[in-house]
Amino acid sequence: FVVMGKDYYKVLGIQKGASDDEIKKAYRKQALRYHPDKNKSPDAEEKFKEIAEAYDVLSDPKKKDVYDKFGEEGLKGSSGGSGPNGTSFNYTFHGDPHAMFAEFFGGHNPFDSFFTRNGGDEDMDIDDPFAGFGMGGMGGMGGFQRSFTRMGGRNMREGIVKKQDPPVVHELKVSLEEIFAGCTKKMKISHRRLNPDGRTTRTEDKILTIEIKRGWKEGTKITFPKEGDETPTNIPADIVFVVKDKAHHLFKREGSDITYPAKVTLREALCGCTVNAPTLEGKTIPVSFKDIIKPGMKRRISGEGLPLPKCPEKRGDLVLEFEVKFPDRIPQSSREVLSQVLPA
Repeated sequence: FVVMGKDYYKVLGIQKGASDDEIKKAYRKQALRYHPDKNKSPDAEEKFKEIAEAYDVLSDPKKKDVYDKFGEEGLKGSSGGSGPNGTSFNYTFHGDPHAMFAEFFGGHNPFDSFFTRNGGDEDMDIDDPFAGFGMGGMGGMGGFQRSFTRMGGRNMREGIVKKQDPPVVHELKVSLEEIFAGCTKKMKISHRRLNPDGRTTRTEDKILTIEIKRGWKEGTKITFPKEGDETPTNIPADIVFVVKDKAHHLFKREGSDITYPAKVTLREALCGCTVNAPTLEGKTIPVSFKDIIKPGMKRRISGEGLPLPKCPEKRGDLVLEFEVKFPDRIPQSSREVLSQVLPA
């Protein structure tokens, strides 16, 4: 068992090989201990989310199997997570830890028996926070709106207004060659879905297909509505992919233009030269210079950049940005010649 990144077993306070029942008991214990409604320490919210993530992984056989073999990095696609047809296993916890807590405890907040006690719940056992959960509301649960009425000294739930979870955002890294030609990306996600009973959930894998259009700019967003986790109390989050340029070994992108750092010697800069400029298509364009080349000088080659996003049949420019390499030293005889030849 190789632990890379987070140790989910340690988060729940259990050993590897723990049974499903032990995992559930550990989650119940830790979630109650660190729930922000009870625990007022500054890191309680973050710890509560970490506990939910650990339970989300270890309670799901598929995720648990990947985690046990490859650790957190393997689970999240950093090592050996590739599958067939260009798919990759890339887990990210995108549930609401409060929703998971509510679902685990039957849709109710076990702390309500403390928070709502106003002398009217005399039949509840104050020493047992679970005694009142058959009728407790979800007051204080983050991200959910509830309306309640007092009937016979109890909080009775009148209705539920489901609220959509915030979007889950992933970076989608693409190369300049992929932006130039356009491509198809397939991303494998794993999300929870409600069973027909409307209470329990199952885990489903799904392939999301993304068509990268020619010339798309960095920051372009692709949204898959309601593909996040589904619980009895939420509307699933949208999953949003944001295009991010991969670093290129030759070019730097500037909108629809691409910049190539053309390196020339001092002799070439002063006496003229021909620069063979590479392109994204793999061809080479010779560009001749007779004038003096100054450091930082730019020369545009029209129509050799990336396609324009709104008009892909047109293209930006390839920009040559010159770097002049100065010698570290020159012989004394050459200095004398240069001092006579070069203008003052």
